[in-house]
Amino acid sequence: HQKADWVSIHEKICQLLIPVRTPLPLHLAEKERKHGTEQLLKRQKYISELTYSTAQQLVLDGKHKEAVPAALHALRFGTEVYGSNSVHLVPAYLLLAEVSAGVGRLPQASKYLSQAQWIVLSTPDCSSAVQHQLHRSLGLFYAAQENFDQALYHLANDVYLASSTFGLKSLETSGGYFHMANIFFHQNKMDIANSLYTEV
Repeated sequence: HQKADWVSIHEKICQLLIPVRTPLPLHLAEKERKHGTEQLLKRQKYISELTYSTAQQLVLDGKHKEAVPAALHALRFGTEVYGSNSVHLVPAYLLLAEVSAGVGRLPQASKYLSQAQWIVLSTPDCSSAVQHQLHRSLGLFYAAQENFDQALYHLANDVYLASSTFGLKSLETSGGYFHMANIFFHQNKMDIANSLYTEV
């Protein structure tokens, strides 16, 4: 586990962790303490973004197992910055779900998706962009389980939300069409699949 953590992310963030782990001196003036707290928050935010982008790149490279430690760090530092119920954590939960599914841990992926879904449902002003990401992840998860009705339901929501946010001809929207086409192709519904592939 330590070797995987080191290879995945720790080597990149090791030096960044020192000032984050070092407590502020006790005898500081209010102004200095406030400045120290602001700097700590900036460092935590930077580490959260760095670990998230590293995990994302590892997933794109097909290295799901190596992405686990980086994705966990992204969630951990995101939680320290934004709190445990923030909508800012949804992308980290979705990434962890994708990583978990990629290493064959579907029950764990389901838990991460449930947490992301709960945050989105409990955030009334949640953006369509975040909701589109959630529905895409849910659609792909159900497709992996061969629950194609649920997969198509979530991917249709994904397409709707992506098109209303980014436009009908956006790359974000075409991704939803592509995944829907793959499902129809798998179901041997070639007319619908070809129509969606053409749309992509």
